[in-house]
Amino acid sequence: MDYLSINKSTWNERTDVHFQSKMYDVENFIRGGNVLNSIELELLGDIKGKRILHLQCHFGQDTISLSRMGAEVTGIDFSDKAIARARELAAQTQSDTRFVLSDVYRLPEVLDEKFDMVFTSYGTIGWLPDVERWAAVVGHFLKPAGTFVFAEFHPVVWMMSDDFSKIEYRYFTDEPIVEESETTYTGGQLSKSMKSVGWNHGMAEVVQALLDQGMRLDSLREFDYSPYDCFDKVVEVASGKYQIKGLEGKIPMVYALKATKA
Repeated sequence: MDYLSINKSTWNERTDVHFQSKMYDVENFIRGGNVLNSIELELLGDIKGKRILHLQCHFGQDTISLSRMGAEVTGIDFSDKAIARARELAAQTQSDTRFVLSDVYRLPEVLDEKFDMVFTSYGTIGWLPDVERWAAVVGHFLKPAGTFVFAEFHPVVWMMSDDFSKIEYRYFTDEPIVEESETTYTGGQLSKSMKSVGWNHGMAEVVQALLDQGMRLDSLREFDYSPYDCFDKVVEVASGKYQIKGLEGKIPMVYALKATKA
């Protein structure tokens, strides 16, 4: 199965829908501000003057937000439509953020640089079959003593059915999860039904992959909410904090970590 072509088609289809959505609110973003959440901001700290590589950046709002915090940022994504939109957004916001078209695994063939920090967040590694290979890419691009900051939806969330009524998938990485949908997580309607291929990666699998790259784990946190209203049956329990109705506070929804390269 050519998961890369399938997923690229899906993300190309989603890009314009997302760009015009209320969730991404591009019009207000262009006026200024930072769309990063407190979860990742606490781990990022003061990034002024740092060189940052942002993996799987979609159309670059988080990437440009990092630039607005004073960093020199490069965003990468495998969707040509997303990168085109990201470059458009950078021009509209007068940002010097750079965007590169590449999938994660091929990036060392495309980019020959080292960075103070690698960053990626929310709905990223589930599109990748091999986290050991992913961790190797993270390690490859970090300078010695460079840091990796990662926030992601918890693997427990991905075990559940779309309506969160039952456990549908294994916690551990197994066969690919193939789905088809005419909608996307912003609530927008796609022009046609699109197939996607994903994998669930347990937390230990992710952490061990980073440790195997010689990285030191500095922080690992779990959160009982999502900062995004992107799941079915959510309730806003506090400003910008969403939980599953009927499961409020009972399941982890996000985890975040910070690691340092030896």
